[in-house]
Amino acid sequence: MPLPTDERLIALSQELLQQFDAIFGLNPGFRPAHAKGTMLTGTFIPTAAAASLSKAPHIVRASTPVTVRFSNSTGVPLIPDNDPNANPRGFAVRFNLAEHVHTDIVSHSTDGFPTHTGQEFLEFLKALATSDPANLKGSPLEAFLGSHPKALAFVQAPKPAPSSFAREAYFGVTAMKFTNKDGVSRFGRYRIVPEAGVEHLDDAAAAAKSANYLFDEIAERIAKGPVKYRVLVQVADEGDVVDDATIHWPEDRKLLELGTISLIAPVADDAHEQKQIIFDPIPRVEGIEPSDDPLLELRAAIYLLSGRRRRAAPEK
Repeated sequence: MPLPTDERLIALSQELLQQFDAIFGLNPGFRPAHAKGTMLTGTFIPTAAAASLSKAPHIVRASTPVTVRFSNSTGVPLIPDNDPNANPRGFAVRFNLAEHVHTDIVSHSTDGFPTHTGQEFLEFLKALATSDPANLKGSPLEAFLGSHPKALAFVQAPKPAPSSFAREAYFGVTAMKFTNKDGVSRFGRYRIVPEAGVEHLDDAAAAAKSANYLFDEIAERIAKGPVKYRVLVQVADEGDVVDDATIHWPEDRKLLELGTISLIAPVADDAHEQKQIIFDPIPRVEGIEPSDDPLLELRAAIYLLSGRRRRAAPEK
């Protein structure tokens, strides 16, 4: 995927990467956020109704191979799975359409995002880097959250630890524009729901878990049989705001079922493949386009810049 030509966007991307490095330390070969992860392979099978929303290749084909990456938050490669900072969890999906042809979904387990723009997100990270979250009084972070109610709502939203990666729901926080074969376009946001049902742990139960409990559990689970998720799209109504990830749409908006992801095996040479793969928040496929959300171009640039840096790091 190409790097954007907007120099201000590239400069902002570089500043954000530097802030992640300042907060989490520099860990060559790992992502600056969601560093600890694991990848699995499987298949996506669309529903018959999915074609009414989009003409994208993976929506109209009988099935498409997928690669999925589960991850913990932060840029700390060895963060314990039961550390509260490991939430929200990440779930990235690559639909492998042909050799070197793909489209992705990037989602996480908290519905929403703390800021509307990349500049605001940079201010948020700078405030975080210069504050003690356990002692907010008079800190830059307290000042930022006090003047940014959407960021405060995101920070205060419950983020309980899941009992399993297979028992967590994930949200695509930015809207996409879906177009079907008749040229009808609608905006929507992804929701990925586990077939096994959502199950969270209370603080005491999470604290009692091992530092690698989620990664151990998903390896044991996948060895026993497929791990399945329903891929849904919450469809916006006319007049809903579609370019701001901090704004939630009402829960009565239609949920259209796109299909089912069935994961069947770990990726071979997992560490190497995690280092190589660069997920793309922008779909770049006919039938699914980005909305005008300003986070999309920025996130794509950051993913590409950090991915190139990660690939250039020596193999362990």
